[in-house]
Amino acid sequence: MVMLTPKQADVTDRVIGKVKDGSIELFLDNQSIGKVPLSLEGISMQPNFEAKENKIYQSYTSSEGHDARYTDCDEGGWC
Repeated sequence: MVMLTPKQADVTDRVIGKVKDGSIELFLDNQSIGKVPLSLEGISMQPNFEAKENKIYQSYTSSEGHDARYTDCDEGGWC
């Protein structure tokens, strides 16, 4: 006779979170497993990142105009 016994596995290091609608949605292997309410006020961000209005923004520079395709050239003219 086979007996089933309940067990637990520590999956903490495999859980990822995505910010959405004022909370952090938790996922394990692309399966939603829960969510945590989130307040972005007072959050510490790396340079070029900003948290406001329940969203996270990254600041960057980009070129615009008709010659924009030549933005990654070095001083020697190699692109």
